[in-house]
Amino acid sequence: MNMITPAQFFKSLSDDTRLRCITLLQKEGKLCVCELTTALDLSQPKISRHLAQLRQCGLLLDSREGQWVYYQISPKLPGWAFPILENALTAADKSGQLKNDLERLHNMQCRPEAADCC
Repeated sequence: MNMITPAQFFKSLSDDTRLRCITLLQKEGKLCVCELTTALDLSQPKISRHLAQLRQCGLLLDSREGQWVYYQISPKLPGWAFPILENALTAADKSGQLKNDLERLHNMQCRPEAADCC
């Protein structure tokens, strides 16, 4: 994996769905596709496509745990990227969108760590 450039980084975050995924992952640490699908109230193929783009450019890492694939923000991002992600989360925290996304996530009936349902 090559180091992400500023242009790739900002291009990745310029899409609303990808930005919402990133802010949720910044807030929650790691999430699986079914959790992001529920939180964002979007289809699984759409979420998976955006996660693949974020993974390919090096913003996200994925890991398999049992039957689930979890995503998290890559700790190998350049140092300049982390303050930007923190600022994006702070800005998103002030919007109603992140609050709604988190509410749907936290109200999810059977999250992977708790049950066998995704």
